[in-house]
Amino acid sequence: MRRHNRTALLRRLHVAGPTTRASLATELGLNRSTIKALVDGLAESGVVEERLPRARSGAGRPSLLVLPQAHAAVVVAVDIRVEQVAIALVGLGGEMLGRNSWNLHGRASEPDEVITHVIESTQVLAAELGVRMVGAGVSVPGVVRRSDGFVHEAPNLQWTNVPLGDRLGGALSVPIRIANDAEIAALAEHLRGAARGSLDAVYVSADVGVGGGVISDGSALRGTAGYVGELGHMVVNPRGRPCYCGSRGCWETEVGELALCRALKLPEGTPRGAVVAELRSLTTPERITAVLGDFREFLTIGLVNIVNVFGPELVVLGDLFTALPPTLISAVGAEVSRRSLVSRAVGGTRVLTSAMGSDVKLIGAAELAFEPVLDMV
Repeated sequence: MRRHNRTALLRRLHVAGPTTRASLATELGLNRSTIKALVDGLAESGVVEERLPRARSGAGRPSLLVLPQAHAAVVVAVDIRVEQVAIALVGLGGEMLGRNSWNLHGRASEPDEVITHVIESTQVLAAELGVRMVGAGVSVPGVVRRSDGFVHEAPNLQWTNVPLGDRLGGALSVPIRIANDAEIAALAEHLRGAARGSLDAVYVSADVGVGGGVISDGSALRGTAGYVGELGHMVVNPRGRPCYCGSRGCWETEVGELALCRALKLPEGTPRGAVVAELRSLTTPERITAVLGDFREFLTIGLVNIVNVFGPELVVLGDLFTALPPTLISAVGAEVSRRSLVSRAVGGTRVLTSAMGSDVKLIGAAELAFEPVLDMV
């Protein structure tokens, strides 16, 4: 019971930040003597510290704040994308202590090259910061076996059957957890972003492909062996374009990056920045409808299906979707509420864009790594 309470207290401080002993007692439903014993023990081992708040108001002595100590537990977060890899060393409480990134071109995107660069960059960064890692979390745009981090397929990276977990875990000598990038982003949004406090939410990302992560009853929905979230491969247009998965008219062929390039009349391979700039230049309702009318309809169809299947409180749109005109997002949200039976039943499922920026998957990878670590700190 003591270990359970200790982990719950650490998780509260890690995710929600500094607070007082009295607030911890109230939030965790524990008596003050129990909280005192836990905080005192954690302080003695250097995991937390107590200090006066910087901003003081009112009469009397302010209550001490309990703060997590970042260097007490440090994990490495890795975000592998189609065109870039980013790593960060993240301390207890979510503080990014250091980071590095590099672009992928040609052979640099091959599994052996990526794995070697991740290992070397992580070891160099850890040495520079003088920290010892206790865990690792990795985001991959592909189908990942949750038990051992085996990447069955990451089509946009052209990876198949890559034992990523074994390779990285063996070299870094820390427990490692690997998951699909959209699942990891959903975790980040649930703990630290727009879906914070929501028990049921879906995150949908648009990069080269389209993926999704599902939070159900407060936990990630992972499916058999961890295979869930390939929302981009539900068929929304049976007469649409062929998809590499073997089907035709998959959602990502209608709302992914290539679909946006077609709608904007940009050539395939247009740099991401140029696509975003074109989207942000659409400022009038007439222009938005003329350029993105079909795109909006397919986006709506897919979201209606998602809401009807998973029944979330909200849907968070990330990556390239965050550059869509706000009026289009509002219109899609209204249509989802009108056309989804489940949305009407729950009083309207909200559709909004992520505000976490490009770090969402790094943050999620760190949180994935911290899940088992908080039991051992």
